[in-house]
Amino acid sequence: MPPVHRILIIDDDTELCTLVARFLNDEGFDVDRASDGSHGIERALCGSYALIMLDVMMPDVSGFDVLRDIRAHARTPVLMLTARGDTHDRVRGLELGADDYVSKPFNPRELLARVKSVLRRSRALPDNLKPREASLIRFAGWALDTATRDLLSPDGVVVALSGTEFKLLHVFLSHPNRILNRDQLIDLMLARDAGPFDRAIDVQVSRLRHRLADDAREASIIKTVRGQGYVFAARVEAA
Repeated sequence: MPPVHRILIIDDDTELCTLVARFLNDEGFDVDRASDGSHGIERALCGSYALIMLDVMMPDVSGFDVLRDIRAHARTPVLMLTARGDTHDRVRGLELGADDYVSKPFNPRELLARVKSVLRRSRALPDNLKPREASLIRFAGWALDTATRDLLSPDGVVVALSGTEFKLLHVFLSHPNRILNRDQLIDLMLARDAGPFDRAIDVQVSRLRHRLADDAREASIIKTVRGQGYVFAARVEAA
C-alpha cells in the first residue's frame, strides 16, 4: 500500500477546514487542523507533515508570517490558500518559500491535483537536476556563500539578494552550461505554480542580471537562449 501522507491545514475558516479535511480523508490523506497562525506554527514545527496548507488571511498572524517562521526551520512543502489571487501576493509567497497557490473558492478536484503535484515534485527531482551542495561557489570573479546567502562582488562588496534572487542564482550555479526552461527553473526553485509565475521568472532573471552587472544585451553570465530558456555561461568553482 502507498504511504499515508499527513497534511496540516492552517485556516481560521472552520467550516472550510472541515469540508477540506473530510474530502482529503476520503482520498487517503491523514489531516490535522489548526485554526490560527500561532497554533499552526507550533503544530507545523512539532509534527511530521508531508504538506502544509496555509491560509493567507488570518486574524492573529498572517499566512506570510506563518510561512516565514516555518521556512526558518523546515522545508516542508507549503500550499497557500488565498482569496486574493493577485500577482503581488504570489510573488511575495514565492520569495518567502511557498510551493504553490490555490485561490478561494476552489474546486476540490483542483485542490487534490495541486496537492498531489506538490507532493510528487517535492519527493525528488531527476538525478541530473539535483543541485550539488557547496558552502562557497565562485564564478566570474563573484562568490556566493550558500550558508550565509552573502553574494560577494569582484570588488569585495557584499551585494544584497532577495530570497527569490538567491534561489534563482543558486539554481543557475548548480546547473552551469545547461539550458533551463521556465518550468525547470520554477521547479528547481521549489515554486510549483508554473502558470502565474511563468513570466515572473523573466523578471527575476532581469533583476539578478542587474545585481551581477550583467547587461542583458551582451550578457556573459546568464545568457538567453531564444525559444528555450536561459543558460549560466560562466565557469563555476565550488569549494
